[in-house]
Amino acid sequence: MDFNHTEDRAMLKDMVSRFIADNYALEARNEIAKGTEGFSRQMWARFAELGLIGALFSEEDGGFGGAGFDIGVLFEELGKGLVVEPFLASAVLSGSVLAQLGNAEQKALIAGIIDGSKLMALAHGEPESHYELSHVATTAVRDGGGWLINGSKAVVLNGDSADLLVVTARVSGETWDEDGISAFLVPADTDGVSVRGYPTMDGLHASEITLSDVRLPDTALLGDTGKAYPAIEMAAARANVALASEAVGLMDVCRDMTLDYLRTRKQFGVPIGKFQALQHRMATVLTEIEQARSAAVNAAGRLDRPRIEREMAISSAKALTGRIGRLVAEEAIQMHGGIAMTWEYGLGHFAKRLIMIDHQFGDVDYHTARFAELSRQAA
Repeated sequence: MDFNHTEDRAMLKDMVSRFIADNYALEARNEIAKGTEGFSRQMWARFAELGLIGALFSEEDGGFGGAGFDIGVLFEELGKGLVVEPFLASAVLSGSVLAQLGNAEQKALIAGIIDGSKLMALAHGEPESHYELSHVATTAVRDGGGWLINGSKAVVLNGDSADLLVVTARVSGETWDEDGISAFLVPADTDGVSVRGYPTMDGLHASEITLSDVRLPDTALLGDTGKAYPAIEMAAARANVALASEAVGLMDVCRDMTLDYLRTRKQFGVPIGKFQALQHRMATVLTEIEQARSAAVNAAGRLDRPRIEREMAISSAKALTGRIGRLVAEEAIQMHGGIAMTWEYGLGHFAKRLIMIDHQFGDVDYHTARFAELSRQAA
């Protein structure tokens, strides 16, 4: 497997890096995050014009990338900029399910995602699911020529700003069964859909969604009835590649800010970076970041491999970046001292997002146990 960037990906990385450096200052980002929707539609349109959303879709679906390495390159740079626009919610999660399950008419919606005119959100997680993708208690039953959906969805990323929701519901089986889960396209303004949005502590937006006797036509169904789970699992795998890569970008920023601080902050007349104890701690941080980077790249390169191999790489990367991300955030803050906790200083914002990534789509404990179970199955 060749881990070197192609010329196109190297150009993408450089373009995103320069654009964010020139147009996405931390102060502006924090103002955007405080807005009603938690992101800037104007900035989203500019990202679309640059083709960044299209980099997350294959050529077959109207984009120009869509591979694991494309996701990794883009999200590493988005992490360095602490970008809050809905790349994960609209393109990686919803777009992935739509691309895998949609018919020709439904997949035509992808063009709107790529050009930034249509925002989507995946409403899959539920109050009792705790990271388990197969736990779906929301129900969908036949109702004449359509469907009747009832249930609740929790922590739906950017659900309060989406035009269209991809909602999962159970059509058969028990609550924890992988089989029997379907996905539906639900306009956000459909009768019976109630959305309560709120900001998250790391500057993003999520929502709780209640579906009460939501009636949908048969054309709302994505794919075959009860067979949506593999597409959901793949969407989560792509999301975890994105999150692991974003975490690596965040770690790089925390590392650079800490190194600069150790070089400039003086005690007893010398930079504190001269102190051997801090040098040892920083050396550990640098080594661990490279381990996290390797795990993220490995997961990106295995998105198209057989399921067990793919999911082992995903869980390994998510567990490692979660553990190392916490280490990097804690060490960076401790070596800075009190200034790291002030709102005006950037480090605290990066550290906060780095910590919270661990709690999206499975934390360290969950993915460590999952990796062990997948290893047992592969043996």
